[in-house]
Amino acid sequence: MRRLGVPWGVVGICVLWLGALTASFFVLLRYKNTPVLERAAPATWPAGSVMDHDRHRPTLLMFAHPRCGCTRASIGELAVLMASSQGLVSAHVFLYRPRSGAPDWAHGEIFDSAAAIPGVTVHEDEDGRQARLFLSQASGHTLLYGAQGELLFDGGITASRGHAGDSAGRDALTALIHNRPAAQTRTAVFGCLIHSDELNETKADCGDRPCTR
Repeated sequence: MRRLGVPWGVVGICVLWLGALTASFFVLLRYKNTPVLERAAPATWPAGSVMDHDRHRPTLLMFAHPRCGCTRASIGELAVLMASSQGLVSAHVFLYRPRSGAPDWAHGEIFDSAAAIPGVTVHEDEDGRQARLFLSQASGHTLLYGAQGELLFDGGITASRGHAGDSAGRDALTALIHNRPAAQTRTAVFGCLIHSDELNETKADCGDRPCTR
């Protein structure tokens, strides 16, 4: 049987294809907008850190995975933040590196992008020890501690996974660094798990697809 000269079989295939495409779109949309359930960071600077907090200005920490494509957006937002905060904050990015990894395992686009931001110091975090110490699980997790070692901000600085642009996290950090009240001091974190076996074994780019199991 035909209708308007088009076989019903072709119509059925098109309907199925459109249905699958729509379903895939909503799965991706849900993934990109689903945050990692982070534990609250330590309320005060934890003992055992490889560095101490700055005694004269706030200290910003970002924990990230160098092989997670989502992290590009977080590093980009950090660059925007630092452009208006030079001299006002001590900023550090800790990039995960497995103990068994080669010396340059963490090096690449994300490492270079972070290192190129004026005022930012990049560290290699062997086996994610510092990330664990600060209870950080997701790439892009950002913390701000005050000069007395008190936690001021805990969260992410992107509005969704791999999405650059205005976000509540970046707005809050900007306010706090400039000694202004922030609308909120905890935001959702969108990123891959730092201790992801899948990411550690491959150079996954998860900006547009799930990269953790």
